[in-house]
Amino acid sequence: MAKPRVFVSREIFPEFIDLIATETDMELWPDELPPPRDVLLEKTQGVDGILCLLTDKIDPEFMDNAGTQLKVISQIAVGFDNIDIHEATKRGIPVGNTPEVLTQTTADATWALMLAAARRITESERAIHAGNWRTWHPLHYLGYDVYGATLGIIGMGRIGFEVAKRSVGFDMKILYYDVNRREDLEEELSMEYVDKDTLLAESDFVTLHTDLNDSTYHMMDDKAFAKMKSNAIIVNAARGPVIDPQALYRALKDSKIAGAGLDVTDPEPILMDDPLLQLENCVIVPHIASASHTTRREMSSIAATNLLNGVKGEPLITCVNPEVYS
Repeated sequence: MAKPRVFVSREIFPEFIDLIATETDMELWPDELPPPRDVLLEKTQGVDGILCLLTDKIDPEFMDNAGTQLKVISQIAVGFDNIDIHEATKRGIPVGNTPEVLTQTTADATWALMLAAARRITESERAIHAGNWRTWHPLHYLGYDVYGATLGIIGMGRIGFEVAKRSVGFDMKILYYDVNRREDLEEELSMEYVDKDTLLAESDFVTLHTDLNDSTYHMMDDKAFAKMKSNAIIVNAARGPVIDPQALYRALKDSKIAGAGLDVTDPEPILMDDPLLQLENCVIVPHIASASHTTRREMSSIAATNLLNGVKGEPLITCVNPEVYS
């Protein structure tokens, strides 16, 4: 009996590549960069399953091209805004993702960005390499205290809550906004639910942990930044387009806010002529919030298991659209 055909659009941990290769007729895209659209369509004609990334657009054209035998779409990420979930569900195709396992790691990375931006860590480190550290000076590289400050969290899901938990050790006041109030969590951490405008106006640090959808696209625009304190710092470990990058540039350049820490950008990767790269008060890292050995290995395991379960007709262990099983 022929093995199911699958396409894996990027290398994951080797033991899980070997597992997939043992149980399927696998084709692996070996390059660091994602397959171009025409290549992706060519390679996935007639496949039973795909293991994909956020950089792969899985839309009706892709599904038509793959064929009616397509049984599973397994994504190695929590987010899935690159996948047309409605279309997949309509066709009875389960979509897998890798939630929960990267919650703690992403919360840690959020704090790393917050501290780096607040205490001007990357800026001062670059100054050393440029030979600009000549003496200790009382007014050099003054940053902002995290201890005792007010933290505003937009998006009180799993990651937002873990970010809030870490703030307790810094004796921070915690404000949060979410489309769904989490009264069950408020007493545990003495969090205060406020509207978004109040959060922006009163917070010293704002961290973003929302999905990307029509209501959150460029949510942080000129009007939003104008509501923030001039000493405030914003951190985005959610999706790049939640922030309007031009509005962020204006806010940082004109000292409307003090700093930013970005794990994600719009576009991604950031273009090398993006003016944000010229600002000392903007810390940017290449989407590494989940990049720990333990977390990425677990993500690989879940994505591989979802792929193999899907091609066998078995339920996925983490399914975005479980209604396909109804």
